[in-house]
Amino acid sequence: MAIAFYAEGTELPAIRKETVSNWIRTVAATYGKKTGDISYIFCSDEKILEVNRQYLQHDYYTDIITFDYTEGNKISGDLFISLDTVKSNSETFHTDYNEELHRTIIHGILHLCGINDKGPGEREIMEENENKALALLPDEAK
Repeated sequence: MAIAFYAEGTELPAIRKETVSNWIRTVAATYGKKTGDISYIFCSDEKILEVNRQYLQHDYYTDIITFDYTEGNKISGDLFISLDTVKSNSETFHTDYNEELHRTIIHGILHLCGINDKGPGEREIMEENENKALALLPDEAK
C-alpha cells in the first residue's frame, strides 16, 4: 500500500513526499479510513481536459479528477491534478501556490473519504474539511 507521486508532461512539484504522505494518512485516519494505493498524477491543463473528456464526458478544465477505487475503509484511487489550474486558482483566490497545491492534494483524499462538493451546501462542507486538514499539515511541508 503506497502513496505515489508522478508527473505527466510537467515537472513534479516540489513537495515533501514523505511528509505529505504521512499527512494524507493522518487526515484519512480522522475519517476512520486507512490508505491503500493512492497515485497522484500531476499534469497540465491539456492532459486533465483529455482525461475529463475521455473518462467523464466532461468538456472543461478542472484542478483535480479523482478516480475512486476505495474498498470498505481502505481508500485507494488515482488523482489527476492540473498544476496549471492550481497556479491560476492560487492567483484567482490570492492564496499561496503551495497552500493551493496542498488544498487540492487533500481535496481528492476527502472525496475518497466520502465528502462531496457538488450538491447544495456541500461545497462549504468540503471547504471546512479542507481547512481542518490543512491545519494538520506539518510546517515543514508548507
